[in-house]
Amino acid sequence: MSQPHFTYNDFIVGDSLQLGSRLVTAEEVIAFASEFDPQPFHMSEEAGKASILGGLSASGWHTCAMLMRMMADRFISNSDSQGAPGVEYVKWLKPVLAGDTISATTTVLEKRISRSQPALGIIRLNHKITNQNDIPVCEAQGSIFMRVNIQEA
Repeated sequence: MSQPHFTYNDFIVGDSLQLGSRLVTAEEVIAFASEFDPQPFHMSEEAGKASILGGLSASGWHTCAMLMRMMADRFISNSDSQGAPGVEYVKWLKPVLAGDTISATTTVLEKRISRSQPALGIIRLNHKITNQNDIPVCEAQGSIFMRVNIQEA
């Protein structure tokens, strides 16, 4: 059974989408950091434990990349997404440590039809990531562009 094909019309203000969960491994933390954020606390358990983070910690940018993948798997890859105008904010609230299992939820804050391109909708979303103890580790907010089904709008 395939997932539904998401369009602008499928998003309802106030609704939340569970994005699933994923285990954060030491190998992926180090691999991401090696290429994109080679700070010591992202590269070794010892350096992480010696830092204020308390252990081998995923880069905040890695956390955002994992959120993006979870969004892609849940709805973006099977939608009429037309990209995004940007992110309003990202807050890294607690370290994401190797061995954590993170879960994410996306909530629809508002939506509107573009004035200049009526076939395009703008959906403002809030994303929350928690760890296995239900402790918030990251929050982000931004908008996406999505095609509008004119017949249903």
